Amino acid sequence: MILFSCEDDKEIDTQKPEIDTTIPNAFPANCTDTIYFGEPFTLNLKFTDNVELGSFSLDIHHNFDHHSHSTEFVECHLNAKKIPVNPYVLIETHDIPTGQSEYVTNLPITIPTSNDEGQLFDKGDYHFDIRITDKEGWSTHFGMGIKMMHR
Repeated sequence: MILFSCEDDKEIDTQKPEIDTTIPNAFPANCTDTIYFGEPFTLNLKFTDNVELGSFSLDIHHNFDHHSHSTEFVECHLNAKKIPVNPYVLIETHDIPTGQSEYVTNLPITIPTSNDEGQLFDKGDYHFDIRITDKEGWSTHFGMGIKMMHR
């Protein structure tokens, strides 16, 4: 009996993608940037992967209770703790074009000033969390502290 084996020469991707917040004109920056309700801004970050990127997601939520995430390496100056009344929340995912191992976002975002009932969103300390996932499913998460204010 003769045995033949076929080997798949494809290497298995075991490397997580990376988020670069230090590119020129990066936005937002941890602990230093303010986003104003009703005013557009452009998300400008660089994502890289050794093989191929998949998608990225955004999660903006209040930090009025001064909670932390495992991705925060710098402690931001925070306002006094407060109880949320009408906090803003954003959770969304964006696909990255197929075949990209490097991608710079250029995503325009406008945070509304109020909810559907016309109540202004709470101003103050928020977390701006970004998660990048590659085609194999590996992901990297980075959280930033930002201020969200009304003018």
